[in-house]
Amino acid sequence: MTSLVTDQGIIHYEAYGRGRPVILLHGWMESWSVWRQTIEELGKEFRTYALDFWGFGNSGATVENSFTVDNYVEMVNQFIDRLGIVKAPLVGHSMGGTVALSTAMRYPEKIVKVVVIGSPIHGSSLNLLLKLSGVPQLAGLLFNMPPVLNFFTFLVSQMATRSGRSLYRQVRADMTQVSMHSFFQSIGTLRRTDLRPNLGKIRVPTLGIYGKWDFIVHPNQAKVLQKGVPGAQISMYSGAGHMPMMDTTDRLIRDIREFLVKKHT
Repeated sequence: MTSLVTDQGIIHYEAYGRGRPVILLHGWMESWSVWRQTIEELGKEFRTYALDFWGFGNSGATVENSFTVDNYVEMVNQFIDRLGIVKAPLVGHSMGGTVALSTAMRYPEKIVKVVVIGSPIHGSSLNLLLKLSGVPQLAGLLFNMPPVLNFFTFLVSQMATRSGRSLYRQVRADMTQVSMHSFFQSIGTLRRTDLRPNLGKIRVPTLGIYGKWDFIVHPNQAKVLQKGVPGAQISMYSGAGHMPMMDTTDRLIRDIREFLVKKHT
């Protein structure tokens, strides 16, 4: 386990491989472990870093209200600075992709490429269950009734991938590290996020990967990304849902690798 300390809290991360740096950002209710197979493959050519957002996995915040999209952008910025990384591509799943795009807007000098996977560009694209999870009273009800929380986790996992039971086991393990505040604050700010007005500020090569059968984030976000980011590439996976890393693992890793090594003009 590797970690670094910032004024706002501890950032846990896993690093693997050698070469140019690549930073991977997980989604809501996840941890770095969602990238386990991805970092092993990309690590053959790159120095891969997969971090836990504050409030998830083994990262902990010492400041209240740290579990927001904006604070996660600052977290990524601090991570880059503390590790002495000059520039790096960001690869983000779901909420992690939203953070990656926001980081490219705020710190364009530090980001060279962006890959988003099943990421919401505006919060209205989220499934109704996720939108409701951002309501503090409902989040409190879930956390005070573990059987209900387990059922919620199971339901979301089944909607996210064809490997729903496998994802459920992974997410349930990750949820043991999640507090009620990080649970509802993070999804609550994601629900209120709208990147559309500022997408044009992103000038780095951008790849959007979306599953045709994504019931967590509406796949029409691919069109929104393509329309807003100049030159954005889109790959629509006909055999995947919200978790291409589980539904179409080999294709996802191949597409990410090819995008990272490609010379863009």
